[in-house]
Amino acid sequence: MQATETDPRPGNGTGEPGPIPVVLTINGTERRLEVEPWTTLLDLLRERLDLTGSKKGCDHGQCGACTVLVDDRRVNACLTLAVMLDGASVTTVEGLAQDGQLHPVQDAFVEHDAFQCGYCTPGQICSAVGLLKEGRARSDDEIRELMSGNLCRCGAYVNIVAAVRQVMDGTGAGR
Repeated sequence: MQATETDPRPGNGTGEPGPIPVVLTINGTERRLEVEPWTTLLDLLRERLDLTGSKKGCDHGQCGACTVLVDDRRVNACLTLAVMLDGASVTTVEGLAQDGQLHPVQDAFVEHDAFQCGYCTPGQICSAVGLLKEGRARSDDEIRELMSGNLCRCGAYVNIVAAVRQVMDGTGAGR
């Protein structure tokens, strides 16, 4: 059905839906946006908001490079349509540091050299923050299992687990 003057649905007169208004709190800042209904959260973050920390790896939800936190839950931004998140709070790797201080997970990743090329690191860090908020991991095996949606082609898994364990246990430097 083509949008008409009496049709309240957004549209551009061609029968295709037009931009949809969305309010998102991104890294603590409320953003009022208009997005096309097919725009993924990842594309919105990277292309419209210049938040390029989240990476486009596989673009199919299989690698975790695009992981962000939506209302403190881990989400693959490449699979999530921005219009689905109206009213939500989104935290990217850029929003984890507070008052010039790295998030404890970021500190632990640096301390344990839990990255090599760095491509997966933003998604790994966001996933680790979400994992810790979930509070379900109790062992290294559980950390590995619950982080299994985030792939590291360089194989830094041992150091990633050590970094997450350090924050879980509260044993990091300066804590």
